[in-house]
Amino acid sequence: MKILFIFMDGVGLGDNDPEINPFIRAHMPNLENLLDGRKISAHDGPRPSKMAIFQNGCASLLSLDACLGIDGLPQSASGQASLLTGKNVAGMLGMHDGPKPSPQVMDILKEGTLFQHFNHNHMGATVLNAYPPRYFKSIERGYKLPGVIALSALYAGMQVKTKDDLQLGEAISVDFTAQGWRDHLGLHDTPILEPFQAGERLFALAHGCQLAFFEYWLSDVAGHQQDMPAACNLLELFDAVMGSLLRCWNDEEGLILITSDHGNLEDLSTRHHTRNNVPLLLVGSQSNREIFTRGLVQASGTRQELNLTDIAPAILNSAEHPR
Repeated sequence: MKILFIFMDGVGLGDNDPEINPFIRAHMPNLENLLDGRKISAHDGPRPSKMAIFQNGCASLLSLDACLGIDGLPQSASGQASLLTGKNVAGMLGMHDGPKPSPQVMDILKEGTLFQHFNHNHMGATVLNAYPPRYFKSIERGYKLPGVIALSALYAGMQVKTKDDLQLGEAISVDFTAQGWRDHLGLHDTPILEPFQAGERLFALAHGCQLAFFEYWLSDVAGHQQDMPAACNLLELFDAVMGSLLRCWNDEEGLILITSDHGNLEDLSTRHHTRNNVPLLLVGSQSNREIFTRGLVQASGTRQELNLTDIAPAILNSAEHPR
C-alpha cells in the first residue's frame, strides 16, 4: 500500500472556539466535506470507537497523545523523531527536546527510521520538499542544523531535493505555490504554482513511491505568531491544495496520512506549544484504513490511547499490503 505522509508541524486538536482556534474560523470546504461538514477539533462529533473522533466511507479522524508520559510542553525534535522511529524519544531522553535535534536525538535517528527501512528494503521513500540554496549554505557554514526530517533523509541515503528539482517539477516548496521563494528568498526565476497545480504535483510526485513524505512547517510558525487572519489564510490555502490532491487520489491504491508532532496552531491564545492531542487524518478506502488502524492497535498494545510512537509501526505494517 502506498502512503502519502503529510506532516503538519505544530497542529493539535483544539477547542471548538473560533476566537482562538483558526481550524474553527477558517473556511476549509474540502476537509470539511471529507468529514461530513465537521471541523478538525477535539470535541466536534461523536466518537464511533475509543480511538476515532470521526469516520465515514472515505476518511477517519483520530487522536494521538503527543506528550508521551513526559511533563512539559512537547517539542519538535523529540516528537518528529518519535513519529519516524516508533520510539518514545522524549521518554528515552527524560524530557521533550527541540526544536533542532540534539546529539542524543541524532544517535536515535541513526539507529533507524521509516526512511531507512523503506529504502534498505527497496520499497522506495522520498521527501517531496525542495530546500533553497541558502539552507544548504547555512548548514555547510555551521550556522544551523538540519531538522529531524531532513537529517533522517540524509541518514537513509536519500537525496534532499534542491532548487533545481523544484524548477524541474520534481519537488514542491513548503508553501506549495513557491511564492515565498520569490518574495522572501529573492529567487525570482522560481516557477509559481496555483493551489490546484500544487495538489496535482503532490499526487504526481507521490504516485511513484511507496512512502512519500511532505513537511509543512509553516503551520507551527503561524501558531507562534498568533496572527488569526494569517493563520486562516494559511489553512485555507492548505485546504485548496488538499482539494486538488483529493480529486486526483485513488482511494483504493493507498492512504493519505496527515498528522503532527505537537499542538500549537489550534490555540492562538498562547504563542507556546500546547499539550493537546494531535489529529491523525486518514484518507482512503475503508479496507486500506482498516489495515492501517489494525497496525495502530497492534502497536499501542494495552494502552487506552494512541500516541506518536504508533505511527511508524502502522506504516510498516501497511507497507506489507501491496495494491
